[in-house]
Amino acid sequence: MTGGQNRRTFREWIVRVVLLLIGLCIAHLGVTLFLQTELGSDPFNVFVQGLFRSVPWPAWAAMTHGRVHLLVSLLILLVLLMADRSYVGVGTVLCMALGGPIIDVYTLWLAPVIHGGLPLLWRLGLLVAGCLILAFGMTIVIRSQAGTGPNDLVAVVLSDKLKKPFGPVRVAVDCAFAGIGLALGGVLGIGTVVCAFLVGPAAQLFFPVSEQICQIALRQFAGESSRV
Repeated sequence: MTGGQNRRTFREWIVRVVLLLIGLCIAHLGVTLFLQTELGSDPFNVFVQGLFRSVPWPAWAAMTHGRVHLLVSLLILLVLLMADRSYVGVGTVLCMALGGPIIDVYTLWLAPVIHGGLPLLWRLGLLVAGCLILAFGMTIVIRSQAGTGPNDLVAVVLSDKLKKPFGPVRVAVDCAFAGIGLALGGVLGIGTVVCAFLVGPAAQLFFPVSEQICQIALRQFAGESSRV
């Protein structure tokens, strides 16, 4: 491999990671947006909430939601490493390590704006908007091929292994996370249901657009030969 090829490969890796981080920030803006509507957490966060409430450990009192999100993500990462490490890369670790802290930061910005008695219709609109923003950001993360988040990664692995479309598989994964979270003491709401049945199909629709965005970015910044 020549030096130029090495540099191009390194640039491509950098572009993919940048795309992943952009998608991650977009996706978690969506998550935080509908968390603040107080109409229910997304399925993965219901699962996190259930674990938060079911483990009688005094140290939980000092934990933020984002920190618990991080711990649960790392646990799922460990399971996936044992199951099929080919799906786990540097970007996967970044997604799982940064997702919770990003939610904590967005919460500081959005809580004063959304809390305070917005009418239900407005909150429902923000809920749907949050789900669509999440779906769009998630597809950019996945199409970057640098890694993805915990429940997204579970859906990607199952979709590949079962040779089924991502959308229905993601719905099944979200329903499973929500169900387990509910059994552990998490609380479901209309937002959980909307997210479980909207995000997967919306992501299926967004994939072509996100793939084009990633292809353009890779051709522009990593060389014409790069492909998503």
